[in-house]
Amino acid sequence: MTYCVGLLLNDGMVLLSDTRTNAGLDNIATYRKMFTFEDPGERVIVILTAGSLSVTQTTIAELREAVDDPEATPETSIMLAPTLLKVAEVVGDTLGRVRRTVDEKLASMRQGVSASLIVAGQRKGGAMRMFLIYPEGNFIEATEDTPFLQIGEHKYGKPILDRVVRPSTSLEDAQKAVLLSMDSTLRSNLSVGMPLDLAVIRAGECRVGHTRRFEPGDADFTRISSAWSKALRYSFLKIRI
Repeated sequence: MTYCVGLLLNDGMVLLSDTRTNAGLDNIATYRKMFTFEDPGERVIVILTAGSLSVTQTTIAELREAVDDPEATPETSIMLAPTLLKVAEVVGDTLGRVRRTVDEKLASMRQGVSASLIVAGQRKGGAMRMFLIYPEGNFIEATEDTPFLQIGEHKYGKPILDRVVRPSTSLEDAQKAVLLSMDSTLRSNLSVGMPLDLAVIRAGECRVGHTRRFEPGDADFTRISSAWSKALRYSFLKIRI
């Protein structure tokens, strides 16, 4: 399984993903789930993936092939699409087609597959936008009322986001929020695991301004996790009923 989260804020976007993929307790592997398509200063698109690895890897591969195709058009390439809405449509169509193809191959085994994506980005002169793409290819968009999107094992990390994340949240606080959201998930679900990939996109820059990978035992992540645990215990003890 996995956990990925994206925040859409006034100052920019913050995205975080884990890298664990497992098919049982004795078959655990690490695969990147954050993918960047970028023409710095002109366009930036970051895609987070969750679900069937065969579906997500094939979807990303087909999107990259479409970008590199000499005959690419705004209808086929996310780097030529005129709007981020069109980007979401292209990604959704690709995901839906790939999922259906894999489903057909597994039909005789009475098995099915599922995958979902978060697509975030900005083009020069356009607004920042973020979409959650469902397995069927349809999607919803992050708004001021709901400025974050999650895929995968999202239930453990959602409470802190509900309580602290607003469109006005600073990028610094947003990074703290997604890391603590991930920390809660790591503590409660063994199917989510490090390393973690973080990306920050400042509004109007149309580029990924900051990236970081948090490896197991990372000193900063450990410090944040420990401080959060102590703060929760302290607050708990202070509450009276």
